[in-house]
Amino acid sequence: MNLRKVLKKSNICVNLSGKDKPAVLGELLDVIMAGGAVKDRDAAYRALIEREEKMSTGMELGIAIPHARTDAVSDLQVAIGVHPTGIDFNSLDGAPCRIFIMTLAPTGRAGPHIQFIAAMSGIFSDPQKRESILNAKSAGEALSVLL
Repeated sequence: MNLRKVLKKSNICVNLSGKDKPAVLGELLDVIMAGGAVKDRDAAYRALIEREEKMSTGMELGIAIPHARTDAVSDLQVAIGVHPTGIDFNSLDGAPCRIFIMTLAPTGRAGPHIQFIAAMSGIFSDPQKRESILNAKSAGEALSVLL
């Protein structure tokens, strides 16, 4: 996957302020909404919440990968967020999550979503890159680490 086609400064927020899972999901969704590619915010938010109710997308190492399939988008939409202190996201290791990788994919199209997550997993498996993202002062600085 060509990350340069998917990731832009406008997809990244290095100062999430939500105090809990629903607030952070809403913040990240608003990052995606700003790009104008989501037809129905309420439907997209519901899809994200329903996915989280099935099983938390909080992984390990302070990373969460909230995602959903929804008819509210016609192609893959992404947002990357960093929370300064972390929030409880019911992660596998019980640690607070600070790095968030959100994807919205159209119903019935798994390929691009899986490719994007695979690319992000490769990047975030590197402890130095995780630390660089956590210390990024701007979306541009975070983007340079990701690309």
